[in-house]
Amino acid sequence: MKRYLLVMMLLVCSVTLHAQQEATRFLGIPVDGKKSVMIQKLKEKGFTNNAYNKDVLVGMFNGNKVNVHIVTNNDKVCRIMVCDVSTMNAGDIKIRFNRLCQQFQKNGKYIPASSSDYTLPEDENIPYEMTVHHKRYEAAYYQLPSKMDSTVIADKIAAGLIEKFSEDELKKPTKKQREEIENFAVSYLLDKCSNSCVWFMISSEYYGKYYITMFYDNENNRANGKDL
Repeated sequence: MKRYLLVMMLLVCSVTLHAQQEATRFLGIPVDGKKSVMIQKLKEKGFTNNAYNKDVLVGMFNGNKVNVHIVTNNDKVCRIMVCDVSTMNAGDIKIRFNRLCQQFQKNGKYIPASSSDYTLPEDENIPYEMTVHHKRYEAAYYQLPSKMDSTVIADKIAAGLIEKFSEDELKKPTKKQREEIENFAVSYLLDKCSNSCVWFMISSEYYGKYYITMFYDNENNRANGKDL
C-alpha cells in the first residue's frame, strides 16, 4: 500500500503522527532523571523554593499560582504533581475543571484517554457527590511525543495492515474495513504514548474548599512490580 494512502487514513482519525518513545514533559522538561536536576531546571523556569518546604517549588503555571511536588522512584523522577495554592468554592472549581478539560481538548499535544466527556454539568452537586458517594472528579489525557517520524510509523502500520488485508482491500476498503484500519492505527499510536499520561482531579480541603491537582506521569519510571 502506498504511504500517502496510509497517511490519509490516519488523518481521518484526527491523530497527529508521532512515533518515538520519550518521557512525559512538564513545561518542556522531561519528567525523568535526578530530582536535583529537575529542581534546577524548574528554577530556571522561574519557580522558587516553598517557604515551608525546600522540596516543594512554587510559581505560576497556566495562569495560576501552584505548588510543584517532585516524586521519584529508584532515584528517577516519575511524577510531577502540581497543586493550586488558592482554594475555591464548589461553583468556581466546577468552572475551573471544565475550563481545563476544554484546554486539553483543544491542545494538539494531547489525546483523551477515554471517549467519555469529562466536563461536568451545571447541576452537578460536587460537595454532595464527594462527601456522600465518595465520587472522584478526574480527567486523563495522553501526551503525544514531541518528535515524530511519520515514515517509521507508516512502515510499521503498513506492515501490520498487510497481514490483515489484501492490497485491493487497502486501496478500496469497505466502511467496516476502514473502521478496522482506523482502529488499528489509533491503537498503535496509543501504545506509543500510553506511558505519558497527564491527568488532573478535584481535591477537597476543609470547610468546603476545593483545588485542582495535576499529575504529569512518566510510567516508564514508576514502580511496575519488578521489586516484588
